[in-house]
Amino acid sequence: MSNKTYAMAVRDTLLSEMKRDDKVFVMGEDVQVLGGVFGCTRGLADELGADRCFNTPISEAEMIGAGLGAACAGMRPVVELMYMDFTLVAMDQIINQVAKTRYIFGGKARIPLVIRGQQGIGRGNAATHSQSLETIFMHFPGLKVACPSTGTDVAGLLRTAIRDDNPVMFFEHKALYSTKEDVPDDPDFMIPFGKAKVRKEGKDVTIVANLLYVSKALEAAAELEKEGISAEVIDPRTMVPFDYDTIIESVKKTGRLVTVHEAHRQAGWGAEIASEVTERVFPYLDHAPVRLGAKQCPLPFNIGLENAVVPQVGEIVAAARATMYK
Repeated sequence: MSNKTYAMAVRDTLLSEMKRDDKVFVMGEDVQVLGGVFGCTRGLADELGADRCFNTPISEAEMIGAGLGAACAGMRPVVELMYMDFTLVAMDQIINQVAKTRYIFGGKARIPLVIRGQQGIGRGNAATHSQSLETIFMHFPGLKVACPSTGTDVAGLLRTAIRDDNPVMFFEHKALYSTKEDVPDDPDFMIPFGKAKVRKEGKDVTIVANLLYVSKALEAAAELEKEGISAEVIDPRTMVPFDYDTIIESVKKTGRLVTVHEAHRQAGWGAEIASEVTERVFPYLDHAPVRLGAKQCPLPFNIGLENAVVPQVGEIVAAARATMYK
């Protein structure tokens, strides 16, 4: 184990996989010398050469298209986008090409492509650089979607993503890059997709959260404990495939469900989870599922206003508390 930041877990896992397999390479804006905006590729080119970690033109459509072509040709590209908000510039490439190529070729084409980068609030990056977009990519078959909330999950899930023969959308969070923990050094440490993590066990209410909101859900759970309410906190870790079974078993125990995410509440992934739980274990529910998410407006530049748009710990506490009463 080594104590490192979330950002360093990204960098070290990339380096480890690039050393293990010379077909793995990284490309993106300013990744070669600067190491990307948050330093996640710093030093890779120095250590392995500029043909393994190199800069691209400022065109997300070009990056994704080149990544798809390289994957089809037998390479294992990792495309870093400066902000995952910029996936919207390359939606045709991602949705109509990357997601569908394996299906169109009858399963014979392998697409070992990872599209990774950061998203989310916390730095006042305003409306076009602070969005949470993982829900969008859950909708389209052919894409796997990973959302690591810890450095350990970064290491395990990114390694799994790089070795997968299917395209993976890998969502990191800018506000988590500086967080630190002990991360396994094992070059073969992997976390399987589709396996949620129970971050805290409880018996009264189930709270499902991802990325930055895992820590906020744990804060809320600590506050609820003071009131005698035992909250179970579950981190899906991957949104596709999604581990419904772990959440279903938790709700069967607690009888209550709260979903909370940074993405907009309207049509957010929390709605899908609430719907699935209601359909599968309705008789076990003691209260209707409660969904928390960002208000239906663009993310403000001002930090105070940004915080007013997204759920806060107090709102999670209030939502969980409300489920205790019919």
